[in-house]
Amino acid sequence: MTLSRSFVPKLAKKARLRFDRHSGKTMLIYPERGLELNDSAAAIAKLCDGSRSVDVIVDELAREFEAGPEARASIDGDVVAFVTDLRDRGLLE
Repeated sequence: MTLSRSFVPKLAKKARLRFDRHSGKTMLIYPERGLELNDSAAAIAKLCDGSRSVDVIVDELAREFEAGPEARASIDGDVVAFVTDLRDRGLLE
């Protein structure tokens, strides 16, 4: 199922972002599981707060990293893939 560009992702109540001081990584914790996020995934997950659409998340990250057209396309692909994965795992509302 394709992801709508206007979809406004919000982490599910069962999912929490936590910084693990031992590994120095951000973790997405949910019942009996956890995902260690790389820096890109953590940046995306932090913006999944229910107030931004997928397109707005891409725009904010591209602006933050001063991305040119090629980098913006890469950011767009990363955001869509990550949000789709979270949705498929049931970690979004």
